[in-house]
Amino acid sequence: MQIPKQQVIDLIKSKVGGEKAGQADSELPDQVDTDQHAGLLQKFGVDRQELLGGGGGGLAGKLGL
Repeated sequence: MQIPKQQVIDLIKSKVGGEKAGQADSELPDQVDTDQHAGLLQKFGVDRQELLGGGGGGLAGKLGL
């Protein structure tokens, strides 16, 4: 699934703070593929299932996906 980088950055900021978010901003592409970039997401403390809406509260639900 493709997710806009800014949405991922916002999630990282809310979880671990601005420093990691800044690093993620420089390393992630504009469109983050949850499968292709799973390693990078994990590096920044983001679980793929969290983005995909595990439990209905994930980012995908907020994006209407």
